Amino acid sequence: MFFARYNTRLVRGEGEPIYLPADEHCEYHRIEFAHGYVASALHEVAHWCIAGAQRRLQEDYGYWYCPDGRDLQQQAQFESVEVKPQALEWAFSVAIGKAFSVSTDNLNGAPVDRRGFTLNVYQQVLEYLERGFPPRAQTFIDGLRNLAQTPPLSVADFTHPFMQRTFDAAI
Repeated sequence: MFFARYNTRLVRGEGEPIYLPADEHCEYHRIEFAHGYVASALHEVAHWCIAGAQRRLQEDYGYWYCPDGRDLQQQAQFESVEVKPQALEWAFSVAIGKAFSVSTDNLNGAPVDRRGFTLNVYQQVLEYLERGFPPRAQTFIDGLRNLAQTPPLSVADFTHPFMQRTFDAAI
């Protein structure tokens, strides 16, 4: 029902995840996630929740993407655009009681600062918790929580040993 009001379907893809707007071959928009992975579905929905109406008319929302093998500058750009979707993905994961781990998506490229990126995503989660999630994201969170029978999200849901060690080292 949630996606239907946007003429959109979340579908299991066979290849890489992608967003495909409706066209002459398909009358509805498709959020295709990779190989049945829940984390992939949640991540792709996060991008959809952020994309505005005009972006949702473009393949993959018209976003820049550089595949695995990025150099330092490309990786920094990737991480800067991934903070918000990964913060939403983390919230979605908590809403259904699933573990979350950030994805730097660069196994064959420049070294990444996984802790730094995790901290940036965490800071975005805190901002969302304080100021509110984007409307479609909040509706999706509420639906997931209802399905999984989980309590409202709180800051405590987003702390774990890795994050605690990161914060202790920063103090």
